[in-house]
Amino acid sequence: MGSTLSVDDSVRVVIVGGGFAGIAAANQLKSWGVPFLLVDMRDAFHHNVAALRATVQTGFARKTFIPYAATFQENFKQGKLIGIDLEKQQVLLEGGEELHFSHLILATGSDGPFPGKFNKQVTMESAIQTYEDLVKEVQKANHIVVIGGGGAGVEMAAELKTDYPKKEVTLIHSKVALADVELEPGVRQAVKEVLLNKGVKLVLGQRVSNLNELSMNKAEEKIEVKLDKSPDVVIAELVISCTGIKINSVGYSGAFSSKMASDGALKVNQHLQVEGYSNVYAVGDCADLNEPKMAYHAGLHAKLAVSNIINSLRQKPLTSYKKGSLTMLLSMGRDDGVGQINGCKVARQIVVFAKSKDLFVGKSWKEMGQTMPK
Repeated sequence: MGSTLSVDDSVRVVIVGGGFAGIAAANQLKSWGVPFLLVDMRDAFHHNVAALRATVQTGFARKTFIPYAATFQENFKQGKLIGIDLEKQQVLLEGGEELHFSHLILATGSDGPFPGKFNKQVTMESAIQTYEDLVKEVQKANHIVVIGGGGAGVEMAAELKTDYPKKEVTLIHSKVALADVELEPGVRQAVKEVLLNKGVKLVLGQRVSNLNELSMNKAEEKIEVKLDKSPDVVIAELVISCTGIKINSVGYSGAFSSKMASDGALKVNQHLQVEGYSNVYAVGDCADLNEPKMAYHAGLHAKLAVSNIINSLRQKPLTSYKKGSLTMLLSMGRDDGVGQINGCKVARQIVVFAKSKDLFVGKSWKEMGQTMPK
């Protein structure tokens, strides 16, 4: 962390979005003593890297939500972004409040199906209860279908089969290879082997043709899951979707419509500044960068953006973001894992030690300066 920086009253950094990128940026600015305001529509940070375990283990969800106010006090504002006035340098919140900024860090993240993502405007306690309710649904069902075999889908199937080995778990994926395309082939093959060894049934190279008709996350008798390339119907008692993410771009789309990529992410230069705006940065999932959307990368972006704001205030040259070889760890239940570090496959026990045991929840509580509940 840096030493305290003396700035004049005109400096105020507004961070929109309190995910992994947002809290990393806030902690950096806090350590420098630079005035900032973190804005999020929720009252607590969601450590969604561990959200899938909160689906299978009673009581775990409470470890995945960390209150913002306890860490950032008056530097946190609960509110929903609805627009940005670039001329007046103001962030516009639902309800009419306007927040002035000298520098803006957009860290709005992405959304996706529950339980992997939780972006509703509810209290932390309500969010925790939603996960606890899903644990009960999981416990009721004898046959669970997971739709989507990317990183979230394979982790979800592994968590289910690890905690409930007697349940039937079927993973349906539209592609033949599992997990993220950026991973080395040997790593992706290891994912498949782990799932098969745990007893997960794999249906690969097929899509669910009646996805929009299915009731998600609710245990029911004889849910018919139809496939696009087979007359067979998979009969389930619970269906969980892990089918991808969507960039949260609604709040800034009006101001930056000409700076958005096709998926809604913001085009940035090598300094992570939104193209054409020296005082506006985009970090995390909402930055248009050719790399996987990961908490690890979001933290790197945030630290660079804050470093460049500090550099600009000191009138020093800005630092460029350099992508390294891919590091990605997949937790396959608490007792197994696969992954690669700097592009090289690593031993499964290393992944278990590094990630699978606690999914980095302890790290987030420590970074937020709070004590994790037992």
